[in-house]
Order: sequence, then structure tokens, then C-alpha cells
Amino acid sequence: MTRTAGTFGGVEQLSGGHYRARYIGPDGRRYKAPTTFLNKGDARAWLALRQADIIKGEWMPSQADQIDKRLTFRTYAKRWLDERRVKGEPLKVRTREHYAWLLDEHIYPTFGAMPVASITADDVRAWHTRMGKATPTARAHAYGLLNAVMNTAVADGKAALSPCVIRGAGTSRRVKKIKPASLTELATLTSAMPAPYQAMILLASWCALRFGELTELRRKDITLTTRTERDKDGNEVVVNEGIVAVDRAVVRAGEGFEVGDPKTDAGIRDVAIPPHLVPVIEAHLRTHVGNKPDALLFPAKQGGHLAPATLYRQFYKARDAAGRPDLRFHDLRHSGAVLAARTGATLAELMARLGHSTPQAAMRYQHAAQERDKQIAEALSKIATAG
Repeated sequence: MTRTAGTFGGVEQLSGGHYRARYIGPDGRRYKAPTTFLNKGDARAWLALRQADIIKGEWMPSQADQIDKRLTFRTYAKRWLDERRVKGEPLKVRTREHYAWLLDEHIYPTFGAMPVASITADDVRAWHTRMGKATPTARAHAYGLLNAVMNTAVADGKAALSPCVIRGAGTSRRVKKIKPASLTELATLTSAMPAPYQAMILLASWCALRFGELTELRRKDITLTTRTERDKDGNEVVVNEGIVAVDRAVVRAGEGFEVGDPKTDAGIRDVAIPPHLVPVIEAHLRTHVGNKPDALLFPAKQGGHLAPATLYRQFYKARDAAGRPDLRFHDLRHSGAVLAARTGATLAELMARLGHSTPQAAMRYQHAAQERDKQIAEALSKIATAG
């Protein structure tokens, strides 16, 4: 289709020599003439009449003006998903699977068969309302994905403008406020887990590692040192130090697993192990990990990467024993982040330790630590007044 800058609509010469005229109406939908034209001038003249109606405010979507159905949203979105790049790289497997799920479950049922140019702001508002508030995260993610696809469609000239104009619809408020595990709860939870997984719970909480980072950890990624030095009184003390090198993560991909980079570029980091955990990690390496550098720290019983469901079966029993049936495995990372924030770590230090590329998440942990500090201050005042 040829389109001259500053002109209304476009004219396309068909293989038989005739011409087809198409335009985008004020409703954002793409329309085409109900018939073809013998020459380009006639096609242009027809477009001029439609433009005049729009200018005069007399335009109505005539039944004769057929909505262009050649490019459906489903067709365009599939192409978008195949060609999508982030910083020049293809989408990560988990991200691609998540997008495909959102499209299949939430977007295609409403928009899949619609021409991509015909989707209006009213269509999107009605769809967004129907999704309701029961699943705010999925709702926000679906809206954000629809917005991204439509913005690209506009840039590609497949739609006049994006119909996604609902302010704030791409973000969601956390419905469940995470309650960090206490030190007592963490200790009970750890001891209730099978021995091969106890160190995993400790690293998830005290080092705030993600599940995919933990299940890809190998012997070569752990550096432990023990030395003796003298304190200020001249006494010999043992100093334990340890580092976890995080530069890979594993995700489920179909029926198997795929090893790749961590969730973000900032996810590549070295995490210091709290000294009191070093003897525990040493014992775990000695008892449960193979001798080769590539041996997994937390393998499945049959070898290979540990599946989430396998761990969760044990984790659910352990969290009940700790009196925390609400605790999710990922909440251990939150607990570790809050513990780090309570030490007075700066925002930059928290971001580095947690592998965050933006400060928003790290700030949440600082706020949680501040809230706890307020509770401590209030408790101290009660002690003072009681005396």
C-alpha cells in the first residue's frame, strides 16, 4: 500500500491492476472501500470524500466500508512474540512462556480474532473491567503486554494509535503483605527439612538467593575460608568467610530445564555468606555434594536439577512445623532482605546483595526494617514506663 506523507488513507494496487483504498477512522479502526477502483485517482477521490465527512463531523462507519480483517491481533501478536528483543537479545525462556500464557489465557479470547487496527480504547476498558480484581498481578501483566504489542503495532503502521490509555493499569499493588520469618521460625523450618535441603533454606534466607539461582549452584561457585587471628585482647579467634558466586540460573522449559543468566544483569554478583553459616555449608559440601567442580549443590535424587514441586513437598511440611503455613519459598528471600536491611545496609548495598537493577524493591525491604525498628522502640518505651 502506498501512502504519501500528509495524505489521508492509502491506496494499494492489486495484482489484477485495480486499486484498493483504505483508511483509519476516528474510532481507530482500519476501514477499506467496499469495491476496488479502475485507477488510482478514483481511489483517492473516494478517500477524499470520507475525509471530508470526518472533518465535517458527519462521518459514520458505513456498512459499506468494510473493516480490514487481513491482520488479526493474534497473527500480529505471535509475530511480535517471535521477534521481540530486549537489549538486542531474544526473550528469556521464562519470560516468553509467561507472555504466551498471558496471551492464551487473558488476551486472545477477547482480542485474538479482532483486526489489530480495530481495537479501541472502549474495547480495552471493557476487557480490563471484565478481568476484575481477583488476580491483580495477572491483570496488570496482561494489560502491560497488550500495551507493548499495540505500541509496536502503532510504530509499524498497523494501527493509528494505542487503545491502552488506562492510567496505572500496568502496575498492581501487592495483595498479600509478606510477613518475614523470624529467626526462631527460620531455625525450626531449617531443622524440619530433610538434611540435603537444610543448607538450601539457609542460603535462601540469609543470602536472599532465588530458587533458580540456588538450584543451579555448583561446588565451584562456593568459596569458603577459615583462618585464625587475634582479637584486641590477644586471644586467638576463628574467622569464617564465604562467598557464593551467582552468575547463572535455571528455569523449567517445557519438560526439561534451561540454564541461562540470572533474572537481571544485576543478578550476576558475589554474595558474602554470614560467618555462622560457613561450617554448615562446609558440612553440606562434604556430605551431600559430589567432588567434581560442576557438581550441583542441591540436585534431584535421580540427578540433574531439582524440580520446584519436589522441594515444595518437603517445604510445606517444614513451614507447618514452624507455624508459618502462609510462608512461600520465595518469602525466604524477602526475609533475608529484611535481615540485611536491619543491619543498616544502604540502598546501593541492598541492591548489590539482592541482585536488583532498580531501587524500588530494595526500598521495600528498608521500609520493612524501619517498621520493625519502630516496634522495637515502642517496646523499649513500654519497658521504661513499666519500671
